[in-house]
Amino acid sequence: MNPKQVFLSVLIFGVAGLLLFMYLQVWIEEQHTGRVEKKREQKSSSVTTEKIQEHITNQNSMFHMPGDLKKKKGNLLNSGRPTRVLAKTSHPQGENQAYNLIENHQETKTLFKKFGEMNWSSDIRHLNKSLVKDNKWKKTDVTQEKRRSFLQEFCKKYTGVSRPQSHLFHVVSRIYVEDKHKILYCEVPKAGCSNWKRILMVLSGLASSTYNISHDAVHYGKYLKKLDSFDLKGIYTRLNTYTKAVFVRDPMERLVSAFRDKFEHPNSYYHPVFGRAIIKKYRSNACEEALNDGSGVKFREFVHYLLDSHRPVGMDIHWEKVSKLCYPCLINYDFVGKFETLEEDANYFLQLIGAPKELRFPNFKDRHSSDERTNTQVVRQYLKDLTRTERQLIYDFYYLDYLMFNYTTPFL
Repeated sequence: MNPKQVFLSVLIFGVAGLLLFMYLQVWIEEQHTGRVEKKREQKSSSVTTEKIQEHITNQNSMFHMPGDLKKKKGNLLNSGRPTRVLAKTSHPQGENQAYNLIENHQETKTLFKKFGEMNWSSDIRHLNKSLVKDNKWKKTDVTQEKRRSFLQEFCKKYTGVSRPQSHLFHVVSRIYVEDKHKILYCEVPKAGCSNWKRILMVLSGLASSTYNISHDAVHYGKYLKKLDSFDLKGIYTRLNTYTKAVFVRDPMERLVSAFRDKFEHPNSYYHPVFGRAIIKKYRSNACEEALNDGSGVKFREFVHYLLDSHRPVGMDIHWEKVSKLCYPCLINYDFVGKFETLEEDANYFLQLIGAPKELRFPNFKDRHSSDERTNTQVVRQYLKDLTRTERQLIYDFYYLDYLMFNYTTPFL
């Protein structure tokens, strides 16, 4: 083969290789673009007007509505308490992260496996009532058993029994621990949580009286331990042996209470962080002063933020759903108290766990004591500023909380 033929052969192979490389590059770009467009289409379709109620209800939730139910339409207001079938949503990414943290530790892997296999919605554990000597608690006890049974039946019916799909440490992140009396208390803001923390501090010996503990000491003192501060063995042991309590409140009333507390009084955090963002996005022709300090947020603007799937600032525990704060269908709570009967429920619980006889649940208002407490009448005044559709969407947003804790459909 002469040099000319060698040159031509090399040239032909080079051109062929270049063409093949260009073809592969185009093909890879097309595949990538296709995947991106598909994701955009899925994202876009998930927030269409037709599906807005489902999107709001299910956003970041551990439940979702089956596809066949999404086809059904109609205003929930016309059907009393609507019926929905809920199923677990899988979150494998969070689960994998938990496994990756412990993959090299055999003992911890065993504990995590046991934790994952826990019967989260198991039969109700019988409370030790031997310390309750007074017969006046009989009615309260009957009510408590009904609440626990109702929650258990709800969880069995709508979620089934399976291991948790959320990251373990996130699931228990709102739970406070009092080791002396073996108590786990899940914090639900605007449902008596400040005074409950005072109780825990007295029970643990950190204070002699609930009346001597300031608001700042309760919320910023970091005197109390949370369950997620323990290792897996510590979490697992306490969940299986301690008395677990959660106190809840009517969702609409809790929402209004949170708004009044955080936006109708001076606040160095909620005004600049939430107020500015809310006013900027939801108020037309906002003045410069409001945009700068974030004060003066209207309840309707706050509701628009709450229902927006593209919020300008994230959620906050003060108006987050209880189903996402305390995971009542993953953690089998032994005691379900309600803000509507707070003192009665709390004092009965103190009897159950053997608290000192002189310790009673405090009934004072933690802050803004001169303000009228948020009740049904106050809530109705705030709801008057909303359209019927907006009120309906708030109800949809908190639907799980309404259902699992057996709250009556609100005035809409």
